[in-house]
This record gives sequence, structure tokens and C-alpha cells, in this order.
Amino acid sequence: MEEDWRVRWGDVGKHHVEAFRDEVGVLIKSIDFALGEIKRWMAPQRVWVPMVAFPTTAEVVPEPLGVVLIFSCWNFPLNLSLEPLIGAICAGNGVVLKPSELAPATSQFLACNIPKYLDSKAVKVVQGGAEVGQQLLELKWDKIFFTGWFNMHRFSLFLRRSPGRTNCDDCSCEAFNTSCYRSRGKCPAIIDSFTTAKDRKVTVERVVGGKWGPCAGQACIAIDYLLVEEEFAPVLVELLKATIAKFFTAREYVSRIVNKHHFERLSRLLEDKEVAASIKHGGLRDPENLFIEPTILLNPPLDAEIMTEEIFGPLLPIITLKKIEDSIEFVRARPKPLVIYAFTHNETLKKRIVEETSSGSVTFNDAIIQFLLDALPFGGIGQSGFGQYHGKYSFDLFSHRKSVVRRSFLTEFSFRYPPWDERKLQLLRYAYSFDYVRFVLYFLGLKR
Repeated sequence: MEEDWRVRWGDVGKHHVEAFRDEVGVLIKSIDFALGEIKRWMAPQRVWVPMVAFPTTAEVVPEPLGVVLIFSCWNFPLNLSLEPLIGAICAGNGVVLKPSELAPATSQFLACNIPKYLDSKAVKVVQGGAEVGQQLLELKWDKIFFTGWFNMHRFSLFLRRSPGRTNCDDCSCEAFNTSCYRSRGKCPAIIDSFTTAKDRKVTVERVVGGKWGPCAGQACIAIDYLLVEEEFAPVLVELLKATIAKFFTAREYVSRIVNKHHFERLSRLLEDKEVAASIKHGGLRDPENLFIEPTILLNPPLDAEIMTEEIFGPLLPIITLKKIEDSIEFVRARPKPLVIYAFTHNETLKKRIVEETSSGSVTFNDAIIQFLLDALPFGGIGQSGFGQYHGKYSFDLFSHRKSVVRRSFLTEFSFRYPPWDERKLQLLRYAYSFDYVRFVLYFLGLKR
């Protein structure tokens, strides 16, 4: 455990409590859940068979896909490596795990320790950069699981050039049973104008935790921006500033930016003059230590890059609206997010958010918590990704659901074979409509 704390600090400077909360503790929970449920997941599922087929039984039997490839990401490199591995192993697959080269300490930790506890013939860890990743993609896999962001068009073109691909259909991710999780969706948080001090306090604490808590905002499920009514915005800004000061009393409580490239990317977002003018708190940058202070911006230009691309860092824009109900149209006008967060007591607004928007998930009055619930699927839609995992959904993701039908020789219906006549046509009509009374009467010649 102590080695893992050092690993997490070495990659992104996470405090050891944050590392346990977001990675180690989550994995312990997921493993315990899988161990308690795996027999139920593996059991064949009987399905309904119409009476006309009697005596026939049918069931769905899960079986392993074969050999799968898992690419993990750098922001939660332990969790995003082992969480899908749990499902792949439960489903009975052989696995090759490619940890992110941007988290070298974790990659080395996994490469050294996984062989100590898992059969190296069944699970292998392959380290390396993009070149190694491309070499792996040139091999045939029964499923490829990818966490992070990638260019779908470029990925498809690469598959077309890969050996062993004989037709265009082979180049689709579905044809390869590939599940990809792209963290490009901007996750909005809709903040209603709460009237009580307690509701405001809890809301703001959960917003601060949901933005800067997970790896300083370097998470696909972190809050990307806030939507709030104009009149409530000044109050919200002050509450956010006070809560940031209360939570992050030392720099070590805020993870650093993963590398120089991402630090410079985030810095460029703030260098836009109009964006810089919208900063209401923070903005301090320390290039030497790859640290960016939690930053609040009020109404940056909507066409600025900070509002058109996923931020993936400690910058929080606040966009004001005339009324909170306008948030629905605002979200609908943009690519489908991985998560929509909404803090409100308004049941009508909640209902409209669920029914009128599309996203990977919706969470009311909290943030991040949906990721921790094993009974819920985690995944995106549209540009925010496709495929779902966690708990049984991970098992299903790495399984083939095989249909098994068992038929007896006891009965036979000749009306399903030629030569055809009108009597056979009528029997088929009754059979397909499950009208068994008319079927029997007609079959016995008691009905015309």
C-alpha cells in the first residue's frame, strides 16, 4: 500500500488520501463486489419460449470473448487499468494490459506486481509509448478497451492499414468488438438558486469536490463548467472562493498537471485576452512544478476554446442564464456530455433534464458519486464515448452471450415445410400470433 502511495505521488502528485479515495478504495470495493456476484453473472439465464415450440427450452450462456487488449489512461492509471481487468478476468478472458506511458511510475508498479499475483500466461502487462500501442493494434484482438480520448477517424484509418483486414466492414469498431471510452465531453453542472444557507453550502462543497477534487479536474467525469441564473452568479462565486480556501489549505491537496504539454495547453486557454478578463479567482501558474491554482471564470466567450473543448484541468467557467430552465437548451445545443450534473429541488426541471437531454448519465444534487456505484453502467454517448462497464456491465462487456436452444423429437409440425397450401399458411398465422385455441381447433379440423 505504501508503495502505491509513492507511485501516485510520482505520477501526478496526488495526496495519498485522494489516491485511496479515487483509486485504491474504489478497486477494493469493485473486487469485493465482483467476488460476491461472479457466480450469478456466470449462470445461464433461462428465457421464455412460446408454447407452440413445446417441448423446447432456451437459455443465454455467457462465454469468454478470447484475448482482449486494455489501454488505460494516465489520470487514474491504477483504477482505469484494474477496473476493466476485473471484468475481463471474471468473464474468463486472456488479457494484455497497456498502461499509459504518461504515468510511468504506475506503469512500472503494475508491470512488477501483476505477475506476482496473476498467471502470466493469462494476463500480461506491456509497457511503452505510442509506438508500442500501434504495434499492439496491428495484432488481432477479440476486444479492445480504450480509456481516454482518441480521434475516431484516425483510428479507423489505422485499422484499415493494419494487416489481416480484408474488407471495409472489418474497420468498424463494432466489427472488432471494440469498446472505446473517449473523455471529450464537457460535463456541465446546472446550479439552481437555492434559498437556504445549508443547501448552498452543501451544493458548493460538492461542486468544488466534483471539479478540483478528482486529480485537479483532470478527469472525464469532473465538472467542466457551471450554468447558473444571472442574479445568483455573484453569490455563487463568493461561496466557491470561500470553499476553495477551506478545502485546499496546502498545495499538496491539489494534484499537479500531468506534464508540460498539458500545462501549456491549459495556460493557452487563459492567455486569450477575453478569457483572461473573465477570471474572478485564481489563475496563478507555476511552470516549474506544473501547478495551476483553482481558477474561476465568469462568462468567458462561448466561442473561446475554453468553452468549445474539454478543459481537463483546474479551470471552472461559470455561464449565466436569464432563467435556469434555459440550461436545457444550452446543453442540447452542444455535443452530448459524459455526465450532466444538476443541483436543484425543482422536480419539473429534473424531469425535463432526464427526458429532454442526452448524456452518458445524469446525477442530481451531487457529483462523481455515480462512478462509485457498481450497479450502474458507466459510459458515454456520441462524442463522449460508447460502451459501458463497471460491475456486471464489465462482465457483460467482455462476454459473448451465446444463445442455446434445446429441442425434443417428441412433436413435429409439418406445416413449416413445403409443399405449401392455404391450410399451412393459416396454421402459421395462428402460430405467429400465439392464438393457440384457434391453432388447435384448426389443426384438428374443428375450425375452418
